[in-house]
Amino acid sequence: MKARTLRRHMKESMKNLGRNGWMTFASVSAVTVTLILVGVFFVIMMNLNQVATTIEEDVEIRVHIDLAATEEDQKVMKEKIEKLARVESVEFSPKEAELDGLIDSLGEEGEAFKLFEQDNPLNDVFIVKTKNPQDTMTVAKEIEKMEYASKVKYGQDMVENLFDFINVSRNVGIVLIIGLLFTAMFLISNTIKITIIARKREIEIMRLVGATNSFIRWPFFLEGLMLGVLGAIIPIVLISFLYHYAYGYIAPRLEGHFIQILEFNPFIYQVAAVLILLGALIGVWGSLMSVRKFLKV
Repeated sequence: MKARTLRRHMKESMKNLGRNGWMTFASVSAVTVTLILVGVFFVIMMNLNQVATTIEEDVEIRVHIDLAATEEDQKVMKEKIEKLARVESVEFSPKEAELDGLIDSLGEEGEAFKLFEQDNPLNDVFIVKTKNPQDTMTVAKEIEKMEYASKVKYGQDMVENLFDFINVSRNVGIVLIIGLLFTAMFLISNTIKITIIARKREIEIMRLVGATNSFIRWPFFLEGLMLGVLGAIIPIVLISFLYHYAYGYIAPRLEGHFIQILEFNPFIYQVAAVLILLGALIGVWGSLMSVRKFLKV
């Protein structure tokens, strides 16, 4: 397309937005309200995903080695675990380190366990991490069958419930966002359709005098693009303000914990880019779907 033709379409689109003031306001409002909801759900879902990923990465399998196992037996056992397809790493933790960890975890009450330093009753342990945390249960069951695996711990009930909750939360979030996007497309399509009906005769005349479909579509394409981008401005400003406040309040209280929410920068710029893109797509799709039926005379 020539630059002169594009400028003509841009001017025509801007004139139409101003000429149909109330319809423009209604379209922008439909996009704004929907993108606020989508943006809020997106921010919540991404932070839940961040927390879930952090928790998933902290899941590990603790394999207690039978006291009867020799150093050679332990070496063979470690090699067998490392050969499992889903295993990422295997770390050996001697029983002395296990006792020290137990004493530290109990605080003052742990002092009593220092009596066992001379005759340590604990087992040596292999700490196993899987490539995909969701494979923890499968790998644990495979290790349980191995010789000299005295006990295999991975927080069975908690881990299974955690993964179920994470999967459900992610799926529900995706479904809600998709549902909101389709609602926005429907609303803006119908809103824009009203403005196009008012210009039906203009489209028919252009069609009869030989204007191509693409020539007629371009102003509506640009109008939809502008409506979508304008509708994304308020959600971006509002969500940026709210997330800045929420991050300033929540982040310091989580300091020192292994769970953290996404940092304001660059996350908020990613949210802004997503909202602008979604707004533009919603506006363009709504405009093109509305004008399509009037291109046949």
